[in-house]
Formats: sequence, C-alpha cells, structure tokens
Amino acid sequence: MPSPPTLTTFLDPTAINQAEALGLHARFVVEGYMAGEHKSPFRGFAIEFTQHREYVPGDDLRHLDWKVLGRTDRYYLKQYEQETNYVAHLLLDGSESMNYGSGGAGSITKLHYGKMMAACLAYLVLLQRDAVSLSVFDAAIKTHIPRTGNMASIHNMMTLLANFVADGKTNIATILHDLAGQIKRKGIVIIISDFLDNEDAVLEGIQHVRFGGSEVIVFHVLDPFELEFPFKGIVEFDGLEKLPGEEKLLVQPQQIRKSYLEALDAWRTRIREGCEKNNCHYFLVNTSHPIHEILTGYLAFRLRTSAR
Repeated sequence: MPSPPTLTTFLDPTAINQAEALGLHARFVVEGYMAGEHKSPFRGFAIEFTQHREYVPGDDLRHLDWKVLGRTDRYYLKQYEQETNYVAHLLLDGSESMNYGSGGAGSITKLHYGKMMAACLAYLVLLQRDAVSLSVFDAAIKTHIPRTGNMASIHNMMTLLANFVADGKTNIATILHDLAGQIKRKGIVIIISDFLDNEDAVLEGIQHVRFGGSEVIVFHVLDPFELEFPFKGIVEFDGLEKLPGEEKLLVQPQQIRKSYLEALDAWRTRIREGCEKNNCHYFLVNTSHPIHEILTGYLAFRLRTSAR
C-alpha cells in the first residue's frame, strides 16, 4: 500500500518561499467572501457591516454605534468590509496526454509537474488568506475540492492529487463553459494544461469566463521534447489521446522537424494571442525547468505588468 502524500510530495519549498515574497494578487476587481487585501467593487462606509470592535482612544467617533452605547453603556465601533479576498479556481488537466514525459520511466510527466504547480499555487493562495477550489478534469470534472479558505485543506488537496490517474480524453471548452455558469462572484480562474485540444473552442470558453468578470491565467505545460523535437533515427509515434482507428506513425524525425516546429509555433501563437485578446495572462511552462523558476518568473512578470 503506497504511503500517504506529505506536504513535500508536491510542494517545492524553494518555490513556496520565493512565491510568497511576490504574492498572487488580483489584477481586476474581485468579489470575495471575507475581508482581504484586494480591490473590492464596494465603496464607502456602511456598504456591508461585518462586526463590532471595542473603542480605543484615537478611533474615529463617526463610526461609534450609538444604539449599542445606549443599551450597554459601552463604546463599540461598527466595522465594514472595504476590501475583499478572492477565490482562485484551479483547473488541472488530467487527460491522458498529460502522462507524457520524455525522460523515460520514472521521469517527471506533464501531469506530475501540473500537480506540483496546482499544489504550490493552492498553498500560496491559502497563505494569503484567500480562498481556493481545485478541480482535475479531462472531458468532465473527475475530482473536485470545493472553495475553501482553510489552510488545513491543503492535506486533502495533496491526497486528491496523489491519487489521481489520467486516462481520458480532454474537453477544456466544456469545462470552462460549465465553470463560467457556476461562478457567482468575480475571482481568478487558473488553467494548467497542455492544451492539446481545439484551440478555437478553448478560447471561446476562456472568453465566456472573462465575460463574467473573472480573471483567467493560462499555464501552458509542455515537455521539452514537445518543444524541441530532438528525436533522431527512425521513430514510431503513438497518439497521446488516440482516436478510434488512429494508427501509429513510423517516421524519420529529421525530415519533419522543421514543419513540426513551425506548426507548433503557430499553434502556440494562436493560443497566446487569443489569451491576450481576452486580457488573460499566457505563460509557457517547460517541464525541464525547476518549478520555482516557473512560478517566480510568472509572478514577477505579473507584478511588472500590473504596475504599468
């Protein structure tokens, strides 16, 4: 029986320490569930009462609750929610193509790298006292942890990620359309996937989420062999999510390398430009790079672009 996952199974200490210093703050107005540090759509005082706090010398008397004073002869201030936390909806692609890893048996796959990214991002969001939900999907949601702001929930997430095995086809667009209809308050949707799907349909799903006001972050996870195509000799290629009747291909990689890389670049460009058109961040993830470089690289980019 395999041992239960620990925090170190998917959480990279270096990535967490460096990411914590940068933070993952909302770029747009969000609508949260509790007091936080992100810009809220609500303005002024008396928008939403949260609690009373006992008066201390120097407090603004304009917020004194005179009714409480009359009943109890004690001085209490009214406090209102001025800022808000956000909910980060983490979507991890658990389709069969994510099982690919070029390093052979025991090497890191796109799925394992995606699990590490999801775990680190969830931990970072919870560390900021924001809320997070986690879904692993292929053509449908396969496993899910609902919105939570409790740091103790990270252990449930580790177990969910450790136990998940990818074996299905993907349908990212359906997942995004369904989520867009379920999100009640503006937040952040983070997609971790290799995006081996119909990019036009995927971009329509992203547009649907954005139409509701939520921010979308795309982490495009690819293996270095997919990015560089360094194969030599005669190689037999098998479909990562094989369609019925689809056969293996026996080819000489050096003869198709140029056209493959051109097609890959055009495909990635279409996804990136589609994200930019919808005001979404697109970030390429090469699984040969340490995860702390990927996360801190994105968070640093996020801070630079938000400061403009």
